[in-house]
Amino acid sequence: MAAGYILAIDQGTTSSRAILFDASLAVVASAQREFPQHFPASGWVEHEPADIWESVLATAREAIAKASASAADIAGIGITNQRETTLIWDRRTGQAIHRAIVWQDRRTAQACANQVAAGHEDLVRARTGLRIDPYFSATKIAWLLDNVPGARRRAEAGELAFGTVDSFLLWRLTGGAVHATDATNAARTMLFDIVRGVWDEELLALFDIPVAILPEVRDCATHFGDTVPDLFGGVIPVRGIAGDQQAATIGQACFTPGMVKSTYGTGCFALLNTGDKPVNSKHRLLSTIAYQFGGKRNYALEGSIFVAGAAVQWLRDGLGIIEKASDTGPLAEAADPEQDVYLVPAFVGLGAPYWDAHARGAMFGLTRNSGPREFARATLESVCYQTLDLIEAMRADWPEAKAGGGAVLRVDGGMVASDWTMQRLADILDLPVDRPTVLETTALGAAYLAGLDAGLLPEPERFADLWRLERRFTPAMAASQREHKVAGWRDAVRRTLTGA
Repeated sequence: MAAGYILAIDQGTTSSRAILFDASLAVVASAQREFPQHFPASGWVEHEPADIWESVLATAREAIAKASASAADIAGIGITNQRETTLIWDRRTGQAIHRAIVWQDRRTAQACANQVAAGHEDLVRARTGLRIDPYFSATKIAWLLDNVPGARRRAEAGELAFGTVDSFLLWRLTGGAVHATDATNAARTMLFDIVRGVWDEELLALFDIPVAILPEVRDCATHFGDTVPDLFGGVIPVRGIAGDQQAATIGQACFTPGMVKSTYGTGCFALLNTGDKPVNSKHRLLSTIAYQFGGKRNYALEGSIFVAGAAVQWLRDGLGIIEKASDTGPLAEAADPEQDVYLVPAFVGLGAPYWDAHARGAMFGLTRNSGPREFARATLESVCYQTLDLIEAMRADWPEAKAGGGAVLRVDGGMVASDWTMQRLADILDLPVDRPTVLETTALGAAYLAGLDAGLLPEPERFADLWRLERRFTPAMAASQREHKVAGWRDAVRRTLTGA
């Protein structure tokens, strides 16, 4: 048969997945494998690079085998990945010099605080669209170079290579032939000028990082290189790369300025397409590259919520009031409508637009009659209120978001399976919420990039026509009730913030 399949590699924080799509982007086969997390010190999070690679290789082989396919049947591979996670490896042997430092890791908090105190935040934000924070790759790279014996000397001599997870996988897939990344992942390093589209010499000097270790930056959809034959029994071209949230934006076909997508997993990430110019956020959002095709960059405003699905896990594992996540919707629906109970899920601080790392979770409005039903409703509603905070910040930063595609929110991720939650989200936002037929939008976005470069799939404008709606949730709450509920949320957040 002609090569008509596309293999999407979705390398996440706790597991790796491989999904084989056909040329119509229907799922043919899939496989998933979890891998260990390592916490060597308080606030430190690491992955073994070998675990990442072995889980990717195993799931890719399993998905191909399930479909009884061969390398010759696959037109291309698309990669999407956990962003900001940092690896450095030996160019000669391919062996990492240390475990990967994961995006969640906070070991460089003091280094970031020092840079802020030195007055560098405006420069970093102007060039990269990011805040100075341990979340991003730059201070992770510097930590590895300074704490692994001999690493800085070897890096300056050109013996070492840095990469985010996509770049590390590309290196391994091509047998060390290609050291490259795409613009969306480069944009998350705190070293990349998102306007000029180049590694920034002033930022490299600021963070003391040698240019010799950096990968080449390419479009999201291009021929990155070919896999070595012994991995899959033949050569498969790698044709697409994008960071996970950008891949979800692509999978949701948010190609028109003003369109917004929100992904609900452990946390929540909302991206607003702002077109061909980055927006300087005045409300503590991030400006980032949404995608790059043909050398042309498209930008987005991004807001991050640290706790979304993790709050449901807390109900299950911390409080023991549910057995499974799907129990929360029916419980919430049965809650007493006369009780105004609010959960501010600041278990690890609050993200955008507050950025209060010292805030901690709190619950307000409890009465003697409050119980599991009210706890479930408050937990699900907290995700809706936090999304409202992001959407309002986006509208304030970019007024065009109030019209056009921004008049609808496209959603994906595990939590969106709950009809109750999606209806309440529409009610709180006072916006229609669209749930697509394909919820695996991150992998779908990676597959689209590979299919686009292979000539199997159409240009973005025509791909947008292929996006399919499963259900639209329209606002049904009275304005007076919405205003009352949102006012209660604002008061709860005010009481939770530390002012630090």
